[in-house]
Amino acid sequence: MAIDFLHELRWRGLLHEATPGVEALLAAGPVTGYIGFDPTADSLHVGNLVPIMMLVHFQRCGHIPVALVGGATGMVGDPSGKKAERQLLDEDTLRHNTACIRAQLARFIDLDRGGAQLVNNYDWFKDIGFLDFIRDVGKHITVNYMMAKDSVKNRLETGISFTEFSYQLVQGYDFVHLHRTLGVRLQMGGSDQWGNITTGTELIRRMGGGEAHAITNVLITKADGSKFGKSESGNIWLDARRTSPYRFYQFWLNTSDADAERYVRIFTTWEQADVEARIAEHARAPHLRQLQKALAEEITRRLHGEEEMQEAIRASEFLFKPWTVDQLKSHSPRFWQTLEECIPGYTTVAAPDPPVEGELAGVSRQQIADSISVVKLLARTGFLASFGEAKRAIKEGSIALNGVKVMDDQHLIGGQDLIQGTYLLLQRGKKNYFLVKAVD
Repeated sequence: MAIDFLHELRWRGLLHEATPGVEALLAAGPVTGYIGFDPTADSLHVGNLVPIMMLVHFQRCGHIPVALVGGATGMVGDPSGKKAERQLLDEDTLRHNTACIRAQLARFIDLDRGGAQLVNNYDWFKDIGFLDFIRDVGKHITVNYMMAKDSVKNRLETGISFTEFSYQLVQGYDFVHLHRTLGVRLQMGGSDQWGNITTGTELIRRMGGGEAHAITNVLITKADGSKFGKSESGNIWLDARRTSPYRFYQFWLNTSDADAERYVRIFTTWEQADVEARIAEHARAPHLRQLQKALAEEITRRLHGEEEMQEAIRASEFLFKPWTVDQLKSHSPRFWQTLEECIPGYTTVAAPDPPVEGELAGVSRQQIADSISVVKLLARTGFLASFGEAKRAIKEGSIALNGVKVMDDQHLIGGQDLIQGTYLLLQRGKKNYFLVKAVD
């Protein structure tokens, strides 16, 4: 049974605005619609997941999604929501960024189904000359029409270049081209894109007619009013090299209850009844954070795959669940790499020549291999402040190495203690962990 796309957007809290007549268009049969993505970086970020999920829901409702990566429009720069001119990127950088973004979009959209595809507007703009464009396209839109757009009006005081002023024409022509070549009749995007999108519908009307429509989604903010998609360390990226699967998982796990209730509607493909049941279950025991866990698992699995999602869960639970030494040793190398992000740590340095005996002299891999006292290790790695503090902590019985309590301040640590030949896990009390990584 076909799913009503507008109804889907409404109950998920995504719909912001739509052109008159779009409901009848969607009801008449499968519609081809597109959303554009700006390749200003070699990765999309969590904020881009909102339009991505628009395409996901669009495809689930039986329609045909087209994702456009703006290799050409990225050379111009969209002024929407910007207070100043953006730095333009060169062609090689844009080509690299475009290839990376294509791969990320393919994790969400089923490109093997029913005409769904990824396109790059550089493919049709590269052969259009400037004079051809202003004659064949520019003559159809007046300056008055372009000046009335918010993206232009909001920049009149600070200034806007002709490059950015012309952006809406370039994006509008994307809609014209896709309308002619792929039968695209709908463009979607964030509410700040309404002006650019309706320029496209107007161009289609003036350059030969045909029905074209627009739908925009709400711009997502956190319940406290702060910007969605940001953490203390900056953007949450979709590329694992920029934001690891563990940190990506943690971003969703740490959302507030109010935000989690909104996000499960937007960023999952769960049916409405399932969403409402999960929210109700969460409300009965919010301290268990079941909604956040389910949300984090769902999105991390979709983007990074089952294996990375499981490693993120194992690392997240490691510090809060009991474990044995055998379990510690059985973890994969990927787990230990993830654990490096979870807890403070120290990476060994080159061995000093001659050796330095001070408390802050550091530790080399060779010193561990040759055996080093636990007191020196604790102080020289910076886990504890001094030899004296290390001795007191051992006397108190609060120090553990790889899960085993250390009772003797003369205890020697050697290469045989390195897990996977690389790691030592130090612990003071129940919650204070420290990871030593031994490298050459």
